[in-house]
Amino acid sequence: MGNIIEIPEPKLSRFLFADTRVAWLWLVVRFYVGYVWITAGYAKFTNPAWVGDSAGTAIKGFFTGAIAKATGQYPQVSSWYASFLTDFAMPNAVLFSYVITYGEILVGLGLIVGLFTGIAAFFGSFMNLNFLLAGTVGQSPVLLLLQLFLILAWRNAGWLGLDRYALPKLGVPWQKGSMFK
Repeated sequence: MGNIIEIPEPKLSRFLFADTRVAWLWLVVRFYVGYVWITAGYAKFTNPAWVGDSAGTAIKGFFTGAIAKATGQYPQVSSWYASFLTDFAMPNAVLFSYVITYGEILVGLGLIVGLFTGIAAFFGSFMNLNFLLAGTVGQSPVLLLLQLFLILAWRNAGWLGLDRYALPKLGVPWQKGSMFK
């Protein structure tokens, strides 16, 4: 237990993911990804098949389409994911409808204002991953990649946003912020 070996971070990696001079790049990425999430969430929020009297209708159609893609010689959806959709997601379609709608809006807002940027990007990535597992490609691969970079750049991705002020006050899991000292 004596020797701790620390592998130094490459200069390019340190520059991209920890240097606040690159915060402008991440601001552009945040705005783009945040805009995509906000517009997708708002479209669902104003649609009664997602939120309202008919909530769950649209997502049931999505689930049904994904489950259908799990058959054939070359299925686009894994059988385990189709089972998850059939056994858990479909019976809870109304809940999923609200969670996805408000999740998209919250991820978009978090990225646009730069508050809890890494966390917002993580949950956006999780949603994109689920859309990909359901056999829907669209913008998901590009958004997933951009969000993975935002997760890596969490230290400076929100620097030109509210993270610059919130994180020193709130802290991170391994270090208390000024509010908790």
